[in-house]
Amino acid sequence: MADKRRFRMAPSPTGSIHIGNARTALYNYLLARQSGGTFVLRIEDTARDRSTPEFEQAVLDGLGWLGLKWDEGPDAGGEHGPYRQSERLETHKEWLAKLTAAGHTYRCFCTREELAEERKVAQKAGRAPKYSGKCRNLKAEEVETRLEAGEEAATRFRVMPGQVSFEDMILGRLEEDAGLWGDFIVGRSDGTPVYNFAVVVDDHLMEITDVVRGGDHISNTFKQVVMYEALGLEPPRFGHMPLTLNAKRQKLSKRDGSVAVEGYREQGYLPEAVVNFIALLGWNPGDERELFTMEELIEAFSMERITKSNAVFDFARLDWF
Repeated sequence: MADKRRFRMAPSPTGSIHIGNARTALYNYLLARQSGGTFVLRIEDTARDRSTPEFEQAVLDGLGWLGLKWDEGPDAGGEHGPYRQSERLETHKEWLAKLTAAGHTYRCFCTREELAEERKVAQKAGRAPKYSGKCRNLKAEEVETRLEAGEEAATRFRVMPGQVSFEDMILGRLEEDAGLWGDFIVGRSDGTPVYNFAVVVDDHLMEITDVVRGGDHISNTFKQVVMYEALGLEPPRFGHMPLTLNAKRQKLSKRDGSVAVEGYREQGYLPEAVVNFIALLGWNPGDERELFTMEELIEAFSMERITKSNAVFDFARLDWF
């Protein structure tokens, strides 16, 4: 692991950045500045049907307006680039080949219809849906013959039964039974890796030491931990923040009205006010202060004072700042 702490923000440019993602970026920025570390911006744009250059620019503009200057990124450069996931696909494929060579994957020829039927049967029986492992033990000769015949095949990770655990910097020790998952897909039939594998490769090669993100990623983290182990890599430290919820206490998303950072900019809010507002969504300084300069936030912020309960987005409260 790198001597200097390295934090990252990795948004998907599928729309304008919303308040919940801005808070994730802010917390990582504060931790990086406080520790004398590095703040990395990586654009995860592999959802090509929904990612656009315009959305990417909206993300860059939104974070820049808030005053969150990244040290490395698609426009800033750096020694660990490229910083767009779509430009790293050949590297991802190379690492997927390493995972396969180590015996941790197999090819799966099951169609979407077959998988949908499996899920339907499991749900009808009251079981949590998971892949049956139908293709897990296919002979190498059969796999080769079917591939040569033009059949499409995804690549699945061989999950070993047992408890998977990691020490979360915010929530403490977390455990999950890998036997509940089923073998999950790490590569699509066209050879491109899926998010959970690509992010392991990118975080490793970019020497990310600390991954601080929303609690909705906990299920992803367990799967990433086993892939780090399979590749013989040291995982970063993980910290999962409470979620930002809307007024209906549902996870905040880009579909919610009035949550896009650019909307507040257009309405004339000061970036300092928005930064204060999102800083206090899931963190408290331990005293009565609610107004901070960025320098004061950097000094006051601590992982220990991030709350474990979800924060409710209160639009009216922003007008107080």
